[in-house]
This record gives sequence, structure tokens and C-alpha cells, in this order.
Amino acid sequence: MLEHIDPTAQEALSALENASDLQTLDQARVRYLGVNGQFTALLKQMGSLPKEDRPKAGVQINQAKKKLEALLARRKEELEMAAAMPSQETDFSLPGRRPILGKCHPLTQVTEDIVKSFRKIGFVVADGPEIEDEYHCFDALNTPADHPARDSQDTFYIQSPERPLLRTHTSSVQIRVMENQPPPIRVIVPGRVYRRDTADATHNPTFHQIEGLYVDRGVTLGDLKGTVEFVFQELLGKDVKLRFRPHYFSYTEPSLEIDFSSSLTRKMGKEWLEIAGCGMVHPKVFDAVGYDPDQWSGWAFGFGIERIAMIRYGIGDIRLFYENDLRFLKQF
Repeated sequence: MLEHIDPTAQEALSALENASDLQTLDQARVRYLGVNGQFTALLKQMGSLPKEDRPKAGVQINQAKKKLEALLARRKEELEMAAAMPSQETDFSLPGRRPILGKCHPLTQVTEDIVKSFRKIGFVVADGPEIEDEYHCFDALNTPADHPARDSQDTFYIQSPERPLLRTHTSSVQIRVMENQPPPIRVIVPGRVYRRDTADATHNPTFHQIEGLYVDRGVTLGDLKGTVEFVFQELLGKDVKLRFRPHYFSYTEPSLEIDFSSSLTRKMGKEWLEIAGCGMVHPKVFDAVGYDPDQWSGWAFGFGIERIAMIRYGIGDIRLFYENDLRFLKQF
């Protein structure tokens, strides 16, 4: 066995030194230093040597093993460096490539514009959880479990004893704000909401909504109309005209739908287009949050951010906002 140590070590050193790439180097490592490698086999034969030969053989094997491991580490570093080098020569004195600057998503741009418009007239931004409980999403908004208005929104529950759900509107944040501070209140609430809608050109199971709430003494529908008119003219042009139609929402009374008309709607072949819902806050909503409806009044409204973006930019399919196609997004 002793006579095989040096030849095997020299053969292994040569194989490691001459390896041309990482794959060849690893093959040499396995062949000589692996579990079933040739050099490992010499170590396993130590027990068969006479006692007087074992110390000499042990010294030879350990010295050879140290050389092999040191060479293996050096060659691995060299080959890794070679693999990382560019295949073609690079002139580092040339000007660098200018990094591509990203832009805000069109929905983010529209949201920021809406927020700026409301901040001009004293509104602040409020936020709330997207995973909501039934009380804040429905019950406190005068929509109990047996209310027909819940049929189209009572969806996307999470399986747990508390039965939380993905919020169906940002109106739930109204309740959270009023629970935590006394009037007067002037907030807007942008955010993502979820409903059981089949995806098509104008619907999606998830979309973005912005809610407005104003509570103070002596608030009237006239305040609501003036605010809405100001915001939509800021967003969609000074030629915007609004009309208000009676409607029903469980958490406002009276309730109204808002239609608007402008050069944008006429380009779409329509004189009027529904854009938002609104109304005076229902007394039962005030009761739920501990406000005295005889002292305080207020209005609330909500509309879809995607709807504004589609009208503003002439987009015909809501799904384009979520496909992350750079050819589409770079236009904004």
C-alpha cells in the first residue's frame, strides 16, 4: 500500500491542476477524494497495514490530502473567476448604459391626482384593513345579514370561526374612522376592494375604490354637490357637467347616483355616464358609531378609480390595468 500513496497523490494533483472547467474539476474531486474515490480507498486500507507501517503511512496520506485539498480550493476559485468573466473583452472606458427609470402605474397616477384634489379642500387620507369583519363591512353600515343589498357583495369569506372577508368597499373605513375620533371629520379612503364579479371588459373581482366622508354640524346635500363638482372638474376637465338621480344605498338617506357629461363621454358616444354613488349618512350609521344624528349630519360618496382612469385615458378594457404589459404601461 505504501508504494501506491505517492503515485496516486501525484495522479490526483495532476488531474486537479489540469481541469479546464468547474465540471471537470468536480469530476476529478469525486474520482480521487469522493466517498468511493481512489485516495479515500487508501485511507480505508490503513487498518490492514502492520502496526510499524501505520504511522509512516498516516503521515504520507495526511500530507498528500492537505496538498490535494489546498489545490482543489485554489483551482475552484480560479475556475469560478474565469467562468464569471465576460466572454468578450469589455472596454470599461465606454459610457455606461443608462438605467431605465420606472413610472407610477396609471391607477396610482389617477389615485394621486384624486387625493391632491381633495387635499386642496381640507380632506385627509384614511386607511383600513383589506381583510375586514362583517360588522364594519356590513352591519354598522345598516346592512344586516338578511338585507337584500348584501346579495351582490356578501362574498370572499375566509374559513375561520370569526368569518372575516375581503372587504367589498372602502366604506368600512368610514366606521373605523368615526369609532376612533369625534366630529368634525373630513376624510377620503382610497384602496383595493373585492367582489364576486366575472372578469370582462368592465368588471374584475378586484378593483380600486375611493370613498369620501364629511361629518359636521349643518352639512347638506349642497355641500356634497359642490365638493363632487369641484373634484370631477379637477380630474376630467372644466367642461364636466353633473346630474344627480335618486337611488338606494343602505347606509345613506337620501341616496343619489351621479352621472357626468363632458367631451370625453361624447367621444364614447354617450351624453351621460354613471360615475359615482353618494348620499347623506344614514342616522343608523351614526347610531352605530355613537354619534348623535340630531347634532351631526354628513355625506358620503364612493366611485371606482379604474372607471376614472378608463374615461380619462380612453381605455376600453379594465383587464389591461392588471396584465403588467409594459407596452401598455409605458404609455402613461
